[in-house]
Formats: sequence, C-alpha cells, structure tokens
Amino acid sequence: MKKHAACPCLSDPEAPVGFFDSGVGGLSVLRAARRALPRENMIYFADSAHCPYGGRSSGFVRSRSLAITRFLLARGAKAVVVACNSASEAALEHLRRSFPGLEFVGIEPAVKVAQRLSRNHRIGVLGTSLTLGGERFSRLLENFAAGTEVYSQPVAGLVESIEAGRLDDPRTDAIIRRNLRPLLKKGIDTLVLGCTHYPVIKERIAAACGPGVEVIDTGLPVARQLRRRLGARNLLRLSLGAGRIEYFSSGEPAVVAPVMRAIMADPSLRVIRRAP
Repeated sequence: MKKHAACPCLSDPEAPVGFFDSGVGGLSVLRAARRALPRENMIYFADSAHCPYGGRSSGFVRSRSLAITRFLLARGAKAVVVACNSASEAALEHLRRSFPGLEFVGIEPAVKVAQRLSRNHRIGVLGTSLTLGGERFSRLLENFAAGTEVYSQPVAGLVESIEAGRLDDPRTDAIIRRNLRPLLKKGIDTLVLGCTHYPVIKERIAAACGPGVEVIDTGLPVARQLRRRLGARNLLRLSLGAGRIEYFSSGEPAVVAPVMRAIMADPSLRVIRRAP
C-alpha cells in the first residue's frame, strides 16, 4: 500500500479542516462543526459528479476518497472529516493507513445514542445499502445494540432528491413515507439518520414519523469529536474572528451552488469546480 508523505500543515493550527462527501449531504456535518468551532478555517468538497456513493462499489468509493484527500492536503488541510457514512464504511481505515499522521474523523450511524434514548428498545435506521451492509455497521450493532431491536431500512432515491434541491417537495415526502412505513409498523420510538444527506431535511422526516419518534443524527457528536481531536494535537485555531469556508465540487457549480446556498442559508456562497 502506498503511503503519502506528511505535510507541514499537519502541525499548523491556522491550516483548514477538510470535509468531504459524495455531494451536499456532508454540509449537515459542516454546519454542526461551524457552530462548535467557529474560528476554524474549513474546506468542503462535494463529489457531486459521482454522487451517490451508496450504490457504488467499495473499491470505487475508496479510489474517490483517496483522490479527494490528496486534493484537501494540497489545499493545506490539517485534518479531514469523512462526512459521509458510505465513504466512512468503505474507505476510512484505508485512508488512515494511506495517510499516517493525518487526523481523520469518520461517521457512523448513531446507534449508541439511540439505544440510550429509546424507551421501548426498538430503533430504526435509515441509510444506504453500502452503509447498512458494511462491516462497520455490523460491528456497531454487535457492540452497542444488545437488548435492543434494530430495524434497518436501505433507502433509494432520497439522496438524489436532496442533491436536486427538492428539499420541500411532494416527491421527496413520498420517498420518506414509503421508507418509514415498515419501520413505524415495527413500533420504533427512535430513528437514526444513517446518511449525512438526511439531516438536511430532518424536520420533514420527523414530521412524517410523528411526535412519538425521536429522530437523531451524528452532526453534533462528530463536531465534538473533531474539537477533541484537534485539541489533543494542539491544532485548534486560536486567532480571533470567524474562520473562512471554501466550497469545491466535482460537479457543475451552476447546479450544485443553489442547493448548497439553501442548506447553508448563505446567498453569497460560491462553489469552485475541481476534479481530483
């Protein structure tokens, strides 16, 4: 396995934190990180030209994750958040072996949190086929789901709907209802959003679940973990003032940027096209 040379930015607190996802979904993690770490400079890369990752092979996702990490390092990233459940499943450990010394923070469905919150010990998980069929999710269930019934539901079409900007659309609501139906029939009282795209429309999913179901995602826990890891390495940016955010995509900015602006509530947001 090829290992990549260390970069001087790995010891520079002023360097940015890199985030990447198959598309715009990882913005749900970026938003949480921005609230937790407002001084940090950040770079976000949406691999929109290859979205979604959920139906791709593990090898393809690893290849894309390596290329994007190299791009983020070239932009000076001091740490990388793999803001995608499918990429974390397929590539996180491979990235850690390939880039020793670089801090990676990955994502996994919040089953542990859900088990603590559930009152009737019946939890539903929405996610992609790659995430729900992967080893990381299996280990998660083995380690944290004892005494709990966990019902997983692979979802088709919802990522694509969000990528298209259909955040408030009857077609999106129909996908949500269709995939929630089997979980609600099981009597779940807690729902885990196992794809970073889904928290973008968390309110709509919660409305479809009804008031008896707690809906949770991993944005805030990941942001807290990132803060801990940067602090442990003395990499927290201490300069006063808000950090800057740069946005890149492998897709067409004219298509991607309006969706990003809506999610980030930033009408001035600009997306630069790159194809690592």
